[in-house]
Amino acid sequence: MYRETAEQLLAFIEKSPSCFHAIKNMKEILSADGFAELKEEDKWEITKGGRYFVTRNDSSIVAFTIPETGFTGYRIMASHSDSPTFKIKENPEMEVDHKYVKLNVERYGGMLCAPWFDRPLSVAGRVIVKEGDVFVTKLVDVDRDLLMIPNLAIHMNREVNDGYKYNAQVDMLPLYGDISSKDTFMRTIAENAGVKEEDILGHDIFLYNRVKGSIWGANEEFVSSSRLDDLQCAFSSLQGFLKGDKKEYVAVHCVLDNEEVGSGTKQGAASTFLYDTLVRVNECLGLSYEEYLRGLAKSFMLSADNAHAVHPNHKEAADPVNRPYMNEGIVIKHSANQKYCTDGVSAAVFKDLCREAGVPFQTFTNRSDMLGGSTLGNISNTKVALNAVDIGLPQLAMHSPYETAGVKDTCYLIRAAEKFFK
Repeated sequence: MYRETAEQLLAFIEKSPSCFHAIKNMKEILSADGFAELKEEDKWEITKGGRYFVTRNDSSIVAFTIPETGFTGYRIMASHSDSPTFKIKENPEMEVDHKYVKLNVERYGGMLCAPWFDRPLSVAGRVIVKEGDVFVTKLVDVDRDLLMIPNLAIHMNREVNDGYKYNAQVDMLPLYGDISSKDTFMRTIAENAGVKEEDILGHDIFLYNRVKGSIWGANEEFVSSSRLDDLQCAFSSLQGFLKGDKKEYVAVHCVLDNEEVGSGTKQGAASTFLYDTLVRVNECLGLSYEEYLRGLAKSFMLSADNAHAVHPNHKEAADPVNRPYMNEGIVIKHSANQKYCTDGVSAAVFKDLCREAGVPFQTFTNRSDMLGGSTLGNISNTKVALNAVDIGLPQLAMHSPYETAGVKDTCYLIRAAEKFFK
């Protein structure tokens, strides 16, 4: 089961080269399972026993189920759809010495730059066109080796192995082609989207790594891929959500965008998306706002975003006693400065859940002298306040275009999510 699940995860990630594709794939999975799509701009008709989902910006999704009878609050599992990468700028082509064409890009999120060099890349995302009086989104995935960011030879940069500060405007621009490729990039995008180049009014297009995911190790115990952070959690959340019974409460699978750049967008954890959805559900069920607040007080959230495993070459980077390892279970993340939403109560609830599900768990804290990252749990809690725990799966090389995790851990999170939604 571990390998089979890991292969399913890799297949999902391969079909999700951008946040827009990840949400499209989730919509298709939910629709095939009988979920009905709602539109934010339409009047909602929700019935008891119904299953629904709504998206915002084509990059965030909230799926939910309504119990047949009664209402005892919400069970929410949240993750994010985006990963650090490079975004294609407007007017992207840059000519070099009348010989090359490269593309102008900017950083999206905080990534490890070095692993982006000397590997096949392509682009994926969306373009916007107007059909009649309606603006329409067309997804783009140029499914071939299209670009590469070439390293500067060591002969021309002798000190590179002693430490080098990468300049995003100088070092990180991908090579697109020789001079004969001039003025063809947006044409390539248009052809892939099935539209005319002159009809493209806007675009959100990103680089992605073309190296396929793999299962490897002496006992095939590791899985490596792009975008494990955080599609590994998003995939696990969806699988557990679909398997759970979801009988006595509103069950919610929530995947939000822009976590890697602070969540402060209309479709991020700091937005009203989750709040708006829950309030509309509450109103459609004929409940008062007081009943909504009472329901939240009895609710719980799993904020699922991957965690750092102890590094085999840099074990000193981990906390002296809280040391997660791959294939040893789900990580509960703690932060005294509230970078994570875990507290004593929510940690206790989740540990008990894991024990009931027969799933191992571990704990993570940053070294006290090392600043760590944040995630979406504490941010979303400012809009939808409820007991919540920050969890994740242990991995190496977080924010690399090729990350590594444990083969077993995806199964562990699916089992815990299934138990949570039961």
